[in-house]
Amino acid sequence: MPQPLLLSFVALLGLAIGSFLNVVIHRVPRDESLVSPGSHCPNCGNRVRSRHNVPVLGWLLLRGRCADCGTRISARYPLVEAGTAALFVAVAARFGWSWELPAYLYLAAVAIALALIDLDVMRLPDKIVLPSYAVAAALLVPVSLAEGDLTAPLRGLFAAALLYTVYRVLAVWGMGGGDVKLAPLLGFYLGWLGWSAVAFGAFAGFLLGGLVGAVLLALKLASRKSRIPFGPYMLAGAFLAVFAAAPVADWYTTLLLPTS
Repeated sequence: MPQPLLLSFVALLGLAIGSFLNVVIHRVPRDESLVSPGSHCPNCGNRVRSRHNVPVLGWLLLRGRCADCGTRISARYPLVEAGTAALFVAVAARFGWSWELPAYLYLAAVAIALALIDLDVMRLPDKIVLPSYAVAAALLVPVSLAEGDLTAPLRGLFAAALLYTVYRVLAVWGMGGGDVKLAPLLGFYLGWLGWSAVAFGAFAGFLLGGLVGAVLLALKLASRKSRIPFGPYMLAGAFLAVFAAAPVADWYTTLLLPTS
């Protein structure tokens, strides 16, 4: 598939998936069904019409308000849809038309859902995290089996065990249990890409979390006793590694070992 066609396809796919993620983000923390009832206004309860369910355009058409009762609809809905599309395009540009692409698109969708749920309720639901282990293995391991090279999945398993151990130790000092469960999933995905991605992703996650925490303390928006969700920073660090770890590692190697 030509690159422009691939990027166009995943952009449209991202918009559709982003629309579904809005449902996941709202309903999973409340233990509600993802299927029934259909999309509806939380104020008046009327179902959202099909033409208003079109990602991004539906919100713009309604000018951010319910068609029946006029209740304001959060701008987060179209932002999630557009953000998912943008991240999908970035992932497709990174991996191209490869066997790894579906796996990392899945991780992108999971990352958006988990990050926003954690920000909303300070929880990373097992309903999303734990099944993702099986999905990651199902999407990635057959690639290595077909190629007859088990290096990547074995490295992923070691990285998963390493990050689990690190976060398990940190749990003694207050790291959340959801973060501990998320760490092996990110470790497996980053380990698949290489040890530089594991190191980069872990460091970036802690750095982002530390910087945001310091800013919140400086602005008196949080205290040292405040609970700050760490999942979004773990996920952001992981995707920084997906996109930047390889070029940064190459640059660093060139810096240490300049060519003559």
